Amino acid sequence: MNTRLPPVLLHALTGLSQIAACSCLLCRQASPEAVCAACLQSSLARSGKACLQCGIALSTAGQRCGACLQHPPAFDITICATDYQPPQDQLVLALKFAHQLPLAVLLARAIRDAILRQPGLVLPDLICPVPLSPQRLQERGFNQALEIARPLAAMLGVACLPYAIHRVRHTQQQAMLAPADRRRNIAKAFSPAADYLPQLQGRHIAIVDDVITTGMTLHEIATMLKRYGAKQVSNYVFARTPPHFE
Repeated sequence: MNTRLPPVLLHALTGLSQIAACSCLLCRQASPEAVCAACLQSSLARSGKACLQCGIALSTAGQRCGACLQHPPAFDITICATDYQPPQDQLVLALKFAHQLPLAVLLARAIRDAILRQPGLVLPDLICPVPLSPQRLQERGFNQALEIARPLAAMLGVACLPYAIHRVRHTQQQAMLAPADRRRNIAKAFSPAADYLPQLQGRHIAIVDDVITTGMTLHEIATMLKRYGAKQVSNYVFARTPPHFE
């Protein structure tokens, strides 16, 4: 296990390793599946209104939050399956740090269901995962965004381009930085692969990731894609960090 992880993550992963293989990852009750039917319904279906653009929960009327109205991000739409809080945060931790790769299909299914719940939503032309740097990919052994994007694309009947976007420089993990430092950390970190440029121009592109917090990474990718001719950029994300964690 990566000892550089903060204590809260180490504690959570220790708990995950103690759950029996026949138990639900969320409620820890006996279950033939990784997540039992009751938790699928109660924990993986977001309730209440959310900002159409950034996915943050809304407590007032309107389609967009105040931050998106005042300083619109480069992306156009964000669809989130659930909130990044207990117990559903355990699924992300198990996928990313305990290498429970089969959970990626479960996360993809939750995102698909959230997409289908949106009335009149137009599906994208292409799906691309948020890329990892070669260094981070070597450390982790896989890209969790790609593991989610592939089954999600198949479920939606949309083409997936796993390598159309490159992370051109290694960055610190956004989750380890204060919100004020995240924009500088991620600036100019992404570039389109030259061979894919014709396929990106004039298209509606969906970016897939596991968690959105401040949205700086997704904003930077959307900015780059629109600079190279993308018509629209949507985000398909499993979990949205509540505002009190940002």
